[in-house]
Amino acid sequence: MSVIELDDVVKRYESGAETITALKGVDFHADRGEMVTVVGPSGSGKSTMLNLIGLLDAPTNGSVYLDGQDVTDFTEDQRTEERRSELGFVFQEFHLLPMLTAVENVELPSMWDTSVDRHDRAIDLLQRVGLGDRLQHTPQQLSGGQKQRVAIARSLINKPDILLADEPTGNLDQDTGRTILEEMRRLKDEENIAIVSITHDEQLETYSDRVVRLVDGVIQS
Repeated sequence: MSVIELDDVVKRYESGAETITALKGVDFHADRGEMVTVVGPSGSGKSTMLNLIGLLDAPTNGSVYLDGQDVTDFTEDQRTEERRSELGFVFQEFHLLPMLTAVENVELPSMWDTSVDRHDRAIDLLQRVGLGDRLQHTPQQLSGGQKQRVAIARSLINKPDILLADEPTGNLDQDTGRTILEEMRRLKDEENIAIVSITHDEQLETYSDRVVRLVDGVIQS
């Protein structure tokens, strides 16, 4: 069973007197242990699609399934709870809090979840991404690649089923980006999660199990 699925999803936005159709009947799925990359030109609907997969928005028509459950008509509170427990996010901008250490940044999403041993897991995740000697460093003391490693560790703290990555190598040089992608693939297998990325970085396609091309709101392949 797919961990995330979009079934004939349409998304429209009202912009003044104009209606913009960002997605036009999109069918999509991702399985556990699979890394799927969505590519396409700017304005093709990639970010809209990622927002729907991440339960940050709801479709105009069609259905969204998470672990086989129809979550299309969930309330905002229900979507928030699903995001907290089932989804992890990695962004082009690292979004680390400058006053917190690496460990504290990783712990942050689980601060209100007493079922997670967040401190030990944060240390373990940082060690697994090669930052065992940077646990107490603040973001100002880390390189771009190290900041993205912290962000990846943070996205996994709540043991999500899906990791969503928005241009995860966009602010990194090619060699550092390659290292980050290798670590994402390794963690995907270790955690048995699905990774869905959107990108303009062609090298991300090389590390993916499957590439989906989205053009003008329609999946081409």
